[in-house]
Amino acid sequence: MTLTSSPTAGPGLVVVLAYDGLCTFEFGIAIEVFALPRPEFDFPWYRCVVASVDPMPLRAMGGIRVEVDGGLELLEQAQTVVIPGWRHRDEPPPAALLQALKAAHARGARILTICSGVFVLAATGLLDGLHATTHWYHAEVLAQRYPQISVDPDVLYIDNGQLITSAGSVAGLDACLHLVERDFGARVTNSVARRLVMAPQRSGGQAQFIPAPVPQTSRADLAPLLEWVRQHLNEPFGVRELASRAAMSERTFLRRFSDATGMSPKDWLRQERLRRARDLLESSDESPDRIAERCGFRSPETFRSAFREALGLSPTAYRMRFRKPAALSPKRATPLSAPAQLIGDGPQAM
Repeated sequence: MTLTSSPTAGPGLVVVLAYDGLCTFEFGIAIEVFALPRPEFDFPWYRCVVASVDPMPLRAMGGIRVEVDGGLELLEQAQTVVIPGWRHRDEPPPAALLQALKAAHARGARILTICSGVFVLAATGLLDGLHATTHWYHAEVLAQRYPQISVDPDVLYIDNGQLITSAGSVAGLDACLHLVERDFGARVTNSVARRLVMAPQRSGGQAQFIPAPVPQTSRADLAPLLEWVRQHLNEPFGVRELASRAAMSERTFLRRFSDATGMSPKDWLRQERLRRARDLLESSDESPDRIAERCGFRSPETFRSAFREALGLSPTAYRMRFRKPAALSPKRATPLSAPAQLIGDGPQAM
């Protein structure tokens, strides 16, 4: 499968920071998303380089030595800067790094932090007066140290436009995919997610998974039901029907569903329906009204309202921005999987 597009320029240079004591997993996330070659796309992808914060040689966790493309001067060309964790939340970042980040931000660069990387961004003062998140383990310390930042410990990532902060390690992958979606739309993001062998990125508002007792029954017991719902999004659903299909009481079903997804059934279905709608807006010629019907919205007006609330764009404006002239190669076209969430007009129908 080859996805096609017609942008005249790519999304610019991504600079991933490296430092002595580098958080290897967080660093790998950024490299996997932004630096990996993408032969499945026939349009410009990100250009990605690694910039050293500290003098060489750099050691990453696990005894790995890191080679870099340059120093902090690379931030002068960056459209996006990724801070993949920080060696210790109690260690002040170098003044030169803070100055480089503030200068990059002033030029319009986006800055994305993963996990403890938010402590570096917080030290610049750029997050003052904004909402931010980090791994739940660090949230209380971040809030105490930087009271001018509104810290939300219960979400996966927060997008403030130029500044994106994310929670624990894997949530950084969701945040990176969110940025890809901002630049390329849902279908390209879904393609990247499939190559990562993961579901399309989770909504930023989804709850972090905080340690809790292991459930008596595996969360996988809902997987067949969730897949069935994804195949029948045009139908109305109620909690009673879903619980019956899962062979559970409504109370048990709601508890198990929250454990498995971090969301209520209604919120999960809203996400699922909206992402399927975005996929159809990008890949088909169907009218927004027909897409609303196929995705299970009660009316075109309900669809437009939910879409605008979630994405800040009307369905028509979204299509104009992300529609690709030839979305799939005609000889090898295969349907793309769509992500997940729930919506309805009343307390019973979803």
